[in-house]
Amino acid sequence: MEIVTVVKANGGCEADRRRLRRLRCSVKDYDWGKIGSDSLVYRVYAANSDVQIDPTRPYAELWMGTHESGPSYLEDADGSNGVTLRSWIAENPKSLGNRVLEKWGCDLPFLFKVLSVARALSIQAHPDKKLAKKMHKAHPNLYKDDNHKPEMALAYTQFEALCGFIPLQELKSVIRAIPEIEELVGSEEANQVFCISEHDEEKVKSVVRTIFTLLMSADPDTTKKIVFKLKRRLHMESQERQLTDKERLVLKLEKQYPNDIGVISAFFFNYVKLNPGEALYLGANEPHAYLFGECIEVMATSDNVVRAGLTSKPLDIQSLCSMLSYKLGYPEILKGSRIRPYITRYLPPFEEFEVDLCDLPSGASTVFPSVPGPSLLLVLQGEGRMSTEASADGISMGDVLFVPADTEIHLRSSSDLKLYRAGVNSRFLYSL
Repeated sequence: MEIVTVVKANGGCEADRRRLRRLRCSVKDYDWGKIGSDSLVYRVYAANSDVQIDPTRPYAELWMGTHESGPSYLEDADGSNGVTLRSWIAENPKSLGNRVLEKWGCDLPFLFKVLSVARALSIQAHPDKKLAKKMHKAHPNLYKDDNHKPEMALAYTQFEALCGFIPLQELKSVIRAIPEIEELVGSEEANQVFCISEHDEEKVKSVVRTIFTLLMSADPDTTKKIVFKLKRRLHMESQERQLTDKERLVLKLEKQYPNDIGVISAFFFNYVKLNPGEALYLGANEPHAYLFGECIEVMATSDNVVRAGLTSKPLDIQSLCSMLSYKLGYPEILKGSRIRPYITRYLPPFEEFEVDLCDLPSGASTVFPSVPGPSLLLVLQGEGRMSTEASADGISMGDVLFVPADTEIHLRSSSDLKLYRAGVNSRFLYSL
């Protein structure tokens, strides 16, 4: 449905520029995605698209934004796909606002996604800007752009991930408890961890880098033998004791990715379980792997991924091991801050993005104040009505809209409404 335009006496061109734009979005069918209607991505895409979609395939990611690997299109008056959002922005640069235009040019600085994860994604990290430029220049077929990719995942359901290296004391316990690690990296190297103190941060990073690189670089035959040995030992011990959460996870990963070094490397990472409404953010050069559940994800506009395990895709183990920061400790979990009635904001330490979650009960109303930057809106539940100075229309599950800078949005729900807004980080927009 085309949004109704309200033309004011002070000029139709300005009103048209600030009109909300409905988008048709791209989907990814990676094999780790949930199948058909079990997938939130499938359900949103089915509501957002006008094409027949296959309910027997995996639906892993819905992309909303301007990245060329998964572009969004403006919806034409007849409901068909029009020009890409990136093309429209290039012709309407004022829609970004001056600060965004000056900083990032004629493009959205963020990419918005929905993820439906049935089995583990690869152990991976994303390069910083300097490394991204180097990797893109050397291997443009693998690294599609020259941008960094900080990101944030906001849990829609219970959501599990591996993220960052465990604290030093926990790592010492792991080395003692998991003899298979010592078999892979050697006793002399493994025992280095017992000779360091958390107060010597650089020494800690050096030792962890050495052990982790040796582990990830183990030859395939040795890895296969040691993973089998680990699996057999844990199965036997499960008859006499209750396995830890991490041990049960490792056995689950082994079923998904037999003989993969990522199975053992999971012991090095924090096992994070997010409740709905909790968020996890990741900077450049931080190892992670999403494991299960559904989330809303936002990141800098990039698709650069360096992988080292739990995948059939190409690996770049040496690049990953050399680029990691090797910071130890549990990641910060964001629970969001209420900024006005029914709206919670998640504000990570990155200039490119933030996310607002609007939970609006049936019959209630609220306002998204105008901000001097662009936004994308995603409706994941319910129905209601959305209006601005320039347009008004009904909204429902699956709707995705581009909101130009300096546009105030009034919302009223006709049933319980859940809506997400991705935009440029407020700290950047309002900094001096």
